[in-house]
Amino acid sequence: MTSCRHNRLSLINQTDNKLRCRHCHLTIDETELGRGCCPECLEVHGIRRRDFETLEQENDGKVRYRCDDCGAIIEIP
Repeated sequence: MTSCRHNRLSLINQTDNKLRCRHCHLTIDETELGRGCCPECLEVHGIRRRDFETLEQENDGKVRYRCDDCGAIIEIP
């Protein structure tokens, strides 16, 4: 159990599209990627790959927050 009181929370945006690289299968938010290449393929293989598939978002009705201090994910039904 952590001693963090979770005073600084950030809403985790559930509306961002998730993209998965068709080569290394890295899953990343579309906003994190921007218009760039797969960071994993670039770092490991030195190849700039831009071949992604879009993953459908699950809508389970929960709201998720991330604690800015300790990184814990907090779900509220």
